[in-house]
Amino acid sequence: MLDTLKSLLGSRSDWSLRIPSLGMPKPHRGWIGPLLVVISVVVSWPAFTGAIGEHGDVSLGLYVGAVSIMLMAWSFVLAVRLRFLEPIFGGLDEMYRVHRWVGSLAIAFMYWHVQIEPEIENGIMGASESLADQATDLAETGATFLYVLVGISLVRLVPYRYWRWTHKLLGVPFVFASFHFFTAQKPYANSSGWGWWFGSFMVAGTAAYLYRVIGKDIAAPGHRYRVASVRHVGTTTTLELEPVGSKMRYRPGQFAFIKIDLPGLREPHSFTFASGPRKRNLRFIVRELGDWTRAMRATDLKGVSVAVEGPYSLFEPIGKPSQPVVWIAGGVGVTPFLSAIDEDVALEQRPKLFYAVRSKTDDVMLDELMEAEAKGTIELRTFSSAEGQRLTPSVLEETFGPNGLVGVHVALCGPTGLVDDLTAAASELGASSIQRAGFDLRGGIGPERSLLIEDAVKEGRERILARQTN
Repeated sequence: MLDTLKSLLGSRSDWSLRIPSLGMPKPHRGWIGPLLVVISVVVSWPAFTGAIGEHGDVSLGLYVGAVSIMLMAWSFVLAVRLRFLEPIFGGLDEMYRVHRWVGSLAIAFMYWHVQIEPEIENGIMGASESLADQATDLAETGATFLYVLVGISLVRLVPYRYWRWTHKLLGVPFVFASFHFFTAQKPYANSSGWGWWFGSFMVAGTAAYLYRVIGKDIAAPGHRYRVASVRHVGTTTTLELEPVGSKMRYRPGQFAFIKIDLPGLREPHSFTFASGPRKRNLRFIVRELGDWTRAMRATDLKGVSVAVEGPYSLFEPIGKPSQPVVWIAGGVGVTPFLSAIDEDVALEQRPKLFYAVRSKTDDVMLDELMEAEAKGTIELRTFSSAEGQRLTPSVLEETFGPNGLVGVHVALCGPTGLVDDLTAAASELGASSIQRAGFDLRGGIGPERSLLIEDAVKEGRERILARQTN
């Protein structure tokens, strides 16, 4: 029992909190989006200055309540996955990182607002007193509900499928909070400029929530495909999808969300394209890591309809045609480079691929990479952890030497720890441009233990059924 509990809780590093970064040290357009979020919050302060309550100035208390609603609205808008916003946030992965942080900060500001309990005197009522009181009660209930839902979101121990359904409920407390904000006494009228300013956030947040839950998930799930072939090798599954109608346009390095039209498999999961954009069919390589991928492997998928939503990501495996390229990949993180290889982009110099795998004998992609090397498409170096080989920063230092990556485009994709370490190493060696790919829809802290929990749930159900039968 103790061993099971230790396995479930993971290690101390699983619970470490990663502080977000804006990316490169020098300013770039991916900072524009986060700066817009900050600016929208900062410029809202004058709406509440000078607000007086029974015990003095209540400007701050009113302001933090408004900030909470604004940040929640931003969080909902970013969750819609609007592709035109990608450039100013640095890609969808960064958009979701901002989405998670502004959502968490919104809860902190809401808690702060509730603790202050600001009540303005001689303010302008947003609605009748009875309606405002009802809205206050709803907001208090919604705040408690929100704390629970966000707590579930922050802890990865809750399996993805359960987390996803609880995440869909976050719009309810947001609507309650907005209703309270609209009806409460404020220093300005709802019909004023400030009223329209804050009202636009409430409307945008509500509309984004409804569009995400109803529009994208139900009415417009994505491009229609069907499964043309399925290949299982070890813990890896290769899915090939053929279009039903026109095919999707995308670039090497991009990814999409796929939703398989079968009970239990309809929840969206993101995968990078492993096929070249000029190919008619799409190819995705899926590693068994959770309950969804396990269920997918156990199901006959041939001919099944699939919705493909995308493409997303600004990740560029290829720099300028004349620029030397170094690729660094770990596990299924090699898929964007497979897409670039499959596209057969003409380069003056062959990309150098450093590829970290668990075992060379259990890797479905290695044969394809070795074939590409034999054709002269890439230069390949493989590192197998099963053989005690590690892809570390020292490998880059020994290979290229000081300033050995000056003028080189470096692209990385794989586990977060590997990418973080080698991104820092590439920067120290003078890489002219660095691109890193990684998409984590959920984020949070703690280990991912969906398979272990699903097995425990299944075992519990079987025991209950056995007792009922006996």
